[in-house]
Amino acid sequence: MSADDPLEKLRSRIDALDEQIQRLINERAACASEVADVKLAEGGDTHFYRPEREVAILRRVSERNTGPMPAEEMVRLFREIMSACLALEKPLTIAYLGPEGTFTQAAALKQFGHSVDTLAMDGIDDVFREVEAGTANYGVVPVENSTEGVVRHTLDLFQLSHLHICGEVQLRIHHHLLVKDPDVAITRVLAHQQALAQCHTWLETNLPHAEHVAVASNAEAARLVSTEPGAAAIASENAAELYGLAIKTRNIEDEPDNTTRFLVIGKQAALPSGNDLTSLLISIRNKPGVLYTMLEHIARHGVSMTRIESRPSRKGVWDYVFFIDVEGHREDAPVAAVLEALEKETFAIKVLGSYPRAVI
Repeated sequence: MSADDPLEKLRSRIDALDEQIQRLINERAACASEVADVKLAEGGDTHFYRPEREVAILRRVSERNTGPMPAEEMVRLFREIMSACLALEKPLTIAYLGPEGTFTQAAALKQFGHSVDTLAMDGIDDVFREVEAGTANYGVVPVENSTEGVVRHTLDLFQLSHLHICGEVQLRIHHHLLVKDPDVAITRVLAHQQALAQCHTWLETNLPHAEHVAVASNAEAARLVSTEPGAAAIASENAAELYGLAIKTRNIEDEPDNTTRFLVIGKQAALPSGNDLTSLLISIRNKPGVLYTMLEHIARHGVSMTRIESRPSRKGVWDYVFFIDVEGHREDAPVAAVLEALEKETFAIKVLGSYPRAVI
């Protein structure tokens, strides 16, 4: 092939760009290692993972992207570069709701990249426990779904835990119907109860006579179905690969924009990033006007509330706690003013965390 051939010229250009990209990635990795050395030498901040710093970098990546590669894909590539560089400083262990193949694992890898050690746990309470014990640096737990609402067990665990929320992840959820043998009639459908609810209409229309069986996770459903030809699992494409299942039908979720929000929990509080959320737990007694008073203080200081959820306090009959998300960091003046005003009203307030909003 001639050196003047247009295709050969393009391939040579790609080879030169690959070499340049590889050199720059290694330069970045060297800088990251120097950052770790400076921190250790100064005896100051030894938290190598800074969520507010990483989110700020990824936001800039998204904002300056000009294509043709989509911004979401560019962010994913930079996340992996940052993950690999961080692993040179200090490899992280991330606990998540398992087993392997769950959407929570996918959220953990979206947040931290693949250069971390992941630790599958049997329950959400186990994720909290491993992070509190220091076995894992951070944990990732589901907190709410755009179709089915909050994961109440996660909220309840925050009442007793001293961990901080230091990040959030939003993951578009696509449910697939997985089977061991596509030619065998389906008599049972296994999935987490939320997945069954998110696919309820599709199941009633297409498998009206199949039994619905709730299990601990969708990945566990896939594992069980791998040994049961007459059963089907609702799970991810990754679970299909892990457990050797066939995808009989893709995207069976009832809502095409089905999204689950996950929280990153750890012992480290995040600094302001410029685009943050603050999660609060506020205890109140059930008496007239108390909820209005709480909300009035939030509105009066110009703070936008993005979510509110009530749960029994478990400390007394008809005592409740409210989980509230507001825009801003606790160090921002409007949020700080709200916290001060509520404390003067004798509300019992626990700041669960101020943390960067999720990047695409």
